[in-house]
Amino acid sequence: MWDFTVKVLDHFKNPRNVGKIARPDGVGQVGSLACGDALVFMFKLGADGRITEAKFQTFGCASAIASSSALTEMVIGKTLEEAERITNREIADFLGGLPDQKMHCSVMGREALEAAIHNYRTGETGARQLDDKIICTCFGVPENELLRVIRENNLDSVEEITNFTKAGGGCGMCVPELQRLLDLVRAERVAPQPAPGQKPMTNLQKMKLIEEVIEREIRPALRRDHGDIELIDIQGNRVTVAFRGQCAGCKSASITLDGFIAAKLRECVSPDIEVVAV
Repeated sequence: MWDFTVKVLDHFKNPRNVGKIARPDGVGQVGSLACGDALVFMFKLGADGRITEAKFQTFGCASAIASSSALTEMVIGKTLEEAERITNREIADFLGGLPDQKMHCSVMGREALEAAIHNYRTGETGARQLDDKIICTCFGVPENELLRVIRENNLDSVEEITNFTKAGGGCGMCVPELQRLLDLVRAERVAPQPAPGQKPMTNLQKMKLIEEVIEREIRPALRRDHGDIELIDIQGNRVTVAFRGQCAGCKSASITLDGFIAAKLRECVSPDIEVVAV
């Protein structure tokens, strides 16, 4: 029997915001009945650009219902840029934690939110389709999604990947590929900052690290919304970039620049990084 927290049981027995919004601004659908879990998430924006209403419909277990219910409460009052920074780990923490084997329910909620925001920005409807290599054919889990979940949750074993995404929980044929992705993330994890007294990074090392963070952390996130970024120049701590694809001319580009791109580079490279767009 699963050891659920009081908050999980409360959101399961008394789910918040179940149903449909008459004219939603964004709708996201993830999962499938064939895989055992399916979720439709939708939201409506107010005049100030903040989410005023969020509702869901789900077919799934107690954890899936609780995670979806919690997500609706978490996003109301937030801008889209604030909402899309919610991680699956934060959904689980909001509920006081989920059993390891049920963490995939929080991942499904996060994916549905992402798909709904994508629908609002592009007009594309239905389940979101990513131009991505499918690693787990049993559950249709793509490579980029696996890499994101491994990185965001610091996963360190195939068993953990299965708990978070279901990948590897069917026929098992994808287990070698899951191990390959784990090894890849281990190899690319940013080295710790030098201890006091150690030499700081050289300009060449900093430039290389900036390029790696853009390729590993920033570009995949932008491409999920059919956008992209081009690194134009690096001068000391000043990084010049250009938006490409649907990011070019997007009304939220300035927020993305500072709230996501600059924040990620400051986190992974140096707190003194300044990012400008041309």
